[in-house]
Amino acid sequence: MLTVRTTPPVGALTARAFNRDLAPFRVDASRWRVLVGIDLAVKPGKHEVTIAESDSAPVKFPLVVTGRAFGVRKLTVDPAFVTPPPEAAERIEREAAELERIWAASSASRLWAGRFVRPVPHAANSAFGTRSVFNGEPRSQHSGADFRSPAGAPIKAPNAGRVVLASSRYFSGDTVVIDHGLGLFSLFAHLSVVSVKPGDLVKAGDVVGEVGSSGRVTGPHLHWAVRINGARVDPLSLLFVLALPSN
Repeated sequence: MLTVRTTPPVGALTARAFNRDLAPFRVDASRWRVLVGIDLAVKPGKHEVTIAESDSAPVKFPLVVTGRAFGVRKLTVDPAFVTPPPEAAERIEREAAELERIWAASSASRLWAGRFVRPVPHAANSAFGTRSVFNGEPRSQHSGADFRSPAGAPIKAPNAGRVVLASSRYFSGDTVVIDHGLGLFSLFAHLSVVSVKPGDLVKAGDVVGEVGSSGRVTGPHLHWAVRINGARVDPLSLLFVLALPSN
């Protein structure tokens, strides 16, 4: 989270980092904030954040990304989720394209407010960024956090937003996506019950479904993923960053 102070006050700000447009929001007359998502694929090193006001030249700030070592998890799942049958190819491609459209169409208004809260009270048991090996075959890094929640446990919205997806998916099973606005999304996967529908407005703490074991899983748990302006970020880091003092 970056805090930008302007003197004198300005009517609007733009921001950009990692080849992505960001969405600053006003805190008060002379103070703005902006969430900067650092994707799993970003290389360690010095990067730039550009802040601009319509009548002034843009200002560039350095942002240093340090390296992080990620572990490996080895899982055994239904072979159809490692090597999908040919008849599933069209569905998988369609669902992936739908998500990309969703990430690119966030509300221009900030729907969330204050800090985010855990969607379930249980411990996280699979770390963000872990390299997954399914049935002995390496796959992509884990782009969310898994929680050791029992089947049927209620899943609560971590903050306010609009439901933009509530459907069954090939890999993630019964899935809910909440648009929190300004490019910030929450995705919940592997549900047993979906309690919302697209277009529903939810508040922090509203139940959106129940924990299950649908899709590519080894057992009941909640997978929570977060996107910030298209970047895959650790949901637990979002809990930390938005709990920091705002002054």
